Amino acid sequence: MRIRIVGAGAMGRGIAQWAAVAGHTVELGDVRTEAVTEAAGFVRSMLERAVQKGRTTADEAAAAVARLVPLEDPWAAGPEVELVIEAVREDLATKAEVFGRLERALPGSAVFATNTSSLSVTRIAATLADPTRLAGLHFFNPVPLMRIVEVVPGAATGPGIPALLTEFVESCGHRAVTVADTPGFLINHAGRGLVTEALALLEENVSDPAGIDRIARDVLGLRMGPFELMDLTGLDVTAAVIDSIWAGFRHEDRLRPSYLTPNRVTAGLLGRKTGRGWFAYGSEAPAPAAEAPVTGDPDRPVHVFAAAPDDRDAAALREALSAAGATVEAEPQPSAGALVLVPVWGTTVASAVAAHRLPAGRTFGVDPLPAAGRRRVLAVTPAAEPAAARDARAVLARAAHGVGPFAVSVVRDTAGTVAQRLLASIVSVSASIAERGLAAPADIDPAVTTGLGYPAGPLAWGDRIGAARMLELHRALYATTGDPRHRPTRWVTERAALGLALTDPGTSPEHCLANPQDAPGKV
Repeated sequence: MRIRIVGAGAMGRGIAQWAAVAGHTVELGDVRTEAVTEAAGFVRSMLERAVQKGRTTADEAAAAVARLVPLEDPWAAGPEVELVIEAVREDLATKAEVFGRLERALPGSAVFATNTSSLSVTRIAATLADPTRLAGLHFFNPVPLMRIVEVVPGAATGPGIPALLTEFVESCGHRAVTVADTPGFLINHAGRGLVTEALALLEENVSDPAGIDRIARDVLGLRMGPFELMDLTGLDVTAAVIDSIWAGFRHEDRLRPSYLTPNRVTAGLLGRKTGRGWFAYGSEAPAPAAEAPVTGDPDRPVHVFAAAPDDRDAAALREALSAAGATVEAEPQPSAGALVLVPVWGTTVASAVAAHRLPAGRTFGVDPLPAAGRRRVLAVTPAAEPAAARDARAVLARAAHGVGPFAVSVVRDTAGTVAQRLLASIVSVSASIAERGLAAPADIDPAVTTGLGYPAGPLAWGDRIGAARMLELHRALYATTGDPRHRPTRWVTERAALGLALTDPGTSPEHCLANPQDAPGKV
């Protein structure tokens, strides 16, 4: 296939390298001819590096470079061009001008694709004389390494174009997922679950950015905490994406922004690129503060509170602490000096203290989520005795069976604690995407794991917990806080009631009208 790429910046040159390596002839144009020269040199250097690392041969690299055709005029006639990919700056007027000129230069059957990440594909297409020619083809940086591409049909896109673009992307070795033309498309939309909930936790003073990040990494298994991620992306970019998606979905509570990011953007605290965001960077930046050492009494007796005789969370915590050598009371009521540990699931420690008349000064919450690493989370109420909290931290830090001790984060009591709220939001936002039919469940998980680096896709992650248990969490968060951001989705509610997995697309009315051969998997 002969492809033309207009825009020789970071995205354009990445797309050019990817397509040329896959065997396509790639014309590369830009209004700045020096940008084309620089991009061609960059592609050449990246392929030379690949040869040095043994990822390709010298002949294969030379052949890919030979397939790269620099253009002096991005609007030159091109009767053999079958696909044009635009990769210019995120501005509707600029993109409209580019496609208007391309439409005049290439009046034939070439398909047009925009690499927009935040603009409506339909609005861009509406500026063309023939809007059926255009669809979205959203790549992620760096293109050769981020093996996922969103195919985004606009409202007027010709019916055969999404399949053509999907075939092209997959022939080049990347996965293509078809998503609706909605704010944030799929991956940026799904990513709001983590970031917006992390900001909400910070607003509520549950923990600081470093503390929330530690829990995100060590309990949930994320490669980067949400605040590290915002600093890497840039807080200006993060704030703009959050606001545009929230506005685009007509102020959906699940996507509600925080007042915290605009303030930091106004102050110029944008993250790594400015040397300071949520954290400080650079050679003169102070080293991150170390966690406070564990100083309490690990031998103080503990009573694990069970809300019901069949409380599995309490039984699991009791067993784990006993295996670590802790003194765990077996009596139904705590002794006078014992610490009371309450496994919380979407609720607060304070509510357990009030409902069951537990000793407020020495009752603490423990997150029962299985930790991806060696970290536990202790929740303290405003009534907690500091010495008792230090002892509870020491008990939770105990090692078991020769394994090293746990790190123990101490956070303010909140519904569900930190990890549960982050996970609940991640699952809820992606369940909402599936519920609205913005992307197929089979595409949501691989797109998010590839695009965002999560240890599991959001729907599969929810299935690890179980649909019924996730619904219990969402309902408890909603009931405890009254905040509609935690309102259970229909997707999770139905699947919990029906015994279906969150990844199961289920039966639709269309399945019941179609012949079996027209609806694979549903008869």
